[in-house]
Amino acid sequence: MNEGHSPSTEEVIRIGNIEIRYLQEAGAGCQMGCFEMRVPPNSMVPPPHSHPSNEELVYVLEGTLRYTVGSNMRDLHAGDSMATPRGEVHAFSNPHADVARALVINTPDIGSDYFREVASIVNRAGPPDKAALVAIMRKFGLVPATPPTAPRQ
Repeated sequence: MNEGHSPSTEEVIRIGNIEIRYLQEAGAGCQMGCFEMRVPPNSMVPPPHSHPSNEELVYVLEGTLRYTVGSNMRDLHAGDSMATPRGEVHAFSNPHADVARALVINTPDIGSDYFREVASIVNRAGPPDKAALVAIMRKFGLVPATPPTAPRQ
């Protein structure tokens, strides 16, 4: 049996009020990563983005998570999942009344260091430094989506 790298502690990475707990990081021949994500209602979430080198699967454990892939937006309930192909713009939010909890699987893994670096910016006093966040996203292979342009009149 080929075992990947499992985190040695029960570290919870807090980004604002979102919690990330890695269950499996890439290593020992395994490229896949898996973490549990806890999203309270109306949490500040990352902007729509893509992962040109990573596929992602979100599986909701409890609550309802709004998840968008391309133009397909769904409210995922416990037991629902949605996949994001490489390079597809996606986003999530929780506009509902209860906390949403989901498993997120990336292949290859983005890594827990991405979330630690984002937390170091978001958890500072004052508004987050958007340029620093974009730089971290790009460092780990994430591409912020460009806002849609307004149609010409």
